[in-house]
Amino acid sequence: MPYMRKDPKTGKSVRDYKRENELYNARPEQVKARAERNSARATMVAAGKATKGDGKDVDHKKPLSKGGTNSTTNLRSVTQKQNRSFSRTPSGALKSQKSKKGY
Repeated sequence: MPYMRKDPKTGKSVRDYKRENELYNARPEQVKARAERNSARATMVAAGKATKGDGKDVDHKKPLSKGGTNSTTNLRSVTQKQNRSFSRTPSGALKSQKSKKGY
């Protein structure tokens, strides 16, 4: 993995957050995606459907990657476990919106 390095003291692999930020998180498409997620959360907070520190995720019923929008009709507040349990491809994209866990 390109964001890992060996710790000179312990010899163990550690995550290189600085390099990860430079190579991945600062990409324009990642900045845009993060801004869209933040906008969705702000929309739900304004609508009173989410609060800071509630331990829930704002979920897009139709994912942004599949043509969904940040409109309130496409957003819902769900538990982190429920929102993060979908099958994914090696690139991290959703395989399907159906969870194997039955949510």
